[in-house]
Amino acid sequence: MVTRLLASWYRMGQDDGYPAPGYGMAANLSLPHEIVDARDPEAASTLWDGAVEGHVLVKNDGVLPLKKPKMLSLFGYSMRAPSRNNLEHMAPGNRFQSWAIGVQSANITEVSINWLDSLAAVPSDIAPNGTLISGGGSGAGAWSTFSAPYDAFVQRAKKDRTALLWDFDTANPVVMASSDACVVAGNVWATEGYDRPNVRDKYTDDLVLAVASQCNNTIVVFHNAGTRLVDAFADHPNVTAIVFAHLPGQDSGDALVALLYGDENPSGRLPYTVAHDEADYGHLLKPDKTLAPHRFQNFPQSDFKEGVYLDYRRFDALNVTPRYEFGFGLSYTTFGYGNLRMSRTSAATQPLPTGPVVEGGRADLWDVVAVVEADVTNTGGRDGKEVAQLYVGIPTPGESGVAMESRQPVRQLRGFEKPLIRAGETARVRFELTRRDLSVWDVTAQEWRLQSGPYAVSVGRSSRDLPLKGRLRLGRCGRVSR
Repeated sequence: MVTRLLASWYRMGQDDGYPAPGYGMAANLSLPHEIVDARDPEAASTLWDGAVEGHVLVKNDGVLPLKKPKMLSLFGYSMRAPSRNNLEHMAPGNRFQSWAIGVQSANITEVSINWLDSLAAVPSDIAPNGTLISGGGSGAGAWSTFSAPYDAFVQRAKKDRTALLWDFDTANPVVMASSDACVVAGNVWATEGYDRPNVRDKYTDDLVLAVASQCNNTIVVFHNAGTRLVDAFADHPNVTAIVFAHLPGQDSGDALVALLYGDENPSGRLPYTVAHDEADYGHLLKPDKTLAPHRFQNFPQSDFKEGVYLDYRRFDALNVTPRYEFGFGLSYTTFGYGNLRMSRTSAATQPLPTGPVVEGGRADLWDVVAVVEADVTNTGGRDGKEVAQLYVGIPTPGESGVAMESRQPVRQLRGFEKPLIRAGETARVRFELTRRDLSVWDVTAQEWRLQSGPYAVSVGRSSRDLPLKGRLRLGRCGRVSR
């Protein structure tokens, strides 16, 4: 470990005239200090794209995009800005000032505790004091200005002459029967220092159901720092749309409204699997806590018995049907896939790499050994981005007699492309597969080994919607099957 740390130090030239660090955070923020504006105007488009494309539409019964509703009702604690964005009094025992670590929306008393002295404490599922734009912790963002969902809805309502109603506090609010739509915003809170207690929370589930029982067009939005189960309400006939907004940053509200009203086309995809039930994730949510009595006995333990079988790999191996699969996401337009083509390059494909050892491993691990291409056509009526995903099934010798933990997953994500495709037009997507992409670690040789036998190649919209399938042999390409 020491060698690796020092090697990086010298590799980056930090021992020879490395510039001094810039101005950091003042030791006492309540005293006058220099104000440094670290914002970059040139990053505005990147921040906007990240906010928009981080939203994932997973359900839409044809109610989105909204079309100038006459009356719109807004509910939920994650709809508004936090009531405070200021310094907190540093009471005895408190470790942080809340605004500086991105916990404006959370319970600052809970976050400020000494974690090592409070292992028995159960943290909150949600941040009840306002919307989330980032996770908590020492790497969190400290906002100065941002757009909360309510603020953005107000601006749009002024433009469209929409009557707005809202209640962000009541657990069982009264809903105006004349509302064209109701939007419920909840969140999923997470920070360093403790694990999330659950993958759903009863308060928000009950809030959604209370609104849906009175409103036949209920749109649910989650600002979530991780996976969140939605089976409590996803099949309710009045829940017509569900959006995982994730952590959108400073453009949160503006991005949400732009998507719900169709100014932007949804193009985000889930970076995880949403299960039907907690049990579908296996022991991942129930880590071992059976250590012998010791000061660390309550620390969850993991010995990685699951190997690579996490998330969609586990669901595929055990044939578990998810609510929404890895890579899933809806759009306001439609896309078709065709013309899968695979080709080998001239790169050597002997079982083990032979190149010199460089940063990241042997140099020839990054040689491109095969190329996969496909056509993606926008078959809908509006422009949009599509996330074309490439999955590869690496063969396992003697697979029928090999335990699951020793087999290779049914499929593994090995690339994705996200072209903007005009309505009616076609884009050609291209994926380059390196030796590393197609190799498995050989514990005996201590090298990455290419496998014999055909590789299953699939291209499509998600980990379970793969209309293009083929077989790739490193000596030759097999016939493409669809």
